Amino acid sequence: MLIRRETPADHAAIHVVHSEAFRREAGVTPIEAPLVDELRAEGDLINPLSLVAVRDGAVVGHVCCSRARLGEDTATAVGLGPLGVLPAHQAAGVGSALVHAVLGAADALGHGLVVLLGDPAYYSRFGFVTASDLSVTAPDPQWGLHFQARTLAAYEPTQAGAFEYAPAFSRI
Repeated sequence: MLIRRETPADHAAIHVVHSEAFRREAGVTPIEAPLVDELRAEGDLINPLSLVAVRDGAVVGHVCCSRARLGEDTATAVGLGPLGVLPAHQAAGVGSALVHAVLGAADALGHGLVVLLGDPAYYSRFGFVTASDLSVTAPDPQWGLHFQARTLAAYEPTQAGAFEYAPAFSRI
């Protein structure tokens, strides 16, 4: 498996990955697929943090981070997600490899925090903690333990406050 940055040639395959990974009902496109398209179209998808997993020449997984605001700071934190893996490749380490790769890339780019909304049982293995433990406030208080953050090398305890995802997230 190869983890690499997405290219324009990957866009359709990425859409399929999220459509299949999050499909809840036949014939209905899950919100995660158009969300990635909107983030990219609006310039909020951070290209060096939009990674694909490739097996046998085919895109089988995708993860991305987008611009976010933490208080008044627009550079410190990024929002992770969605993370999607084609069903036939789930539970085979693809998602874990993508998360490790995107965290390493975000760290190398100098971000201090990666924030997400997801399953604590899954994301805790990557060092994510409840965001409120780091004084990061969720856009929706009902998210509770599912709103998580992971510190990186550039993190400072003063990097705290209300977290705001890129605008495309508020439309889903």
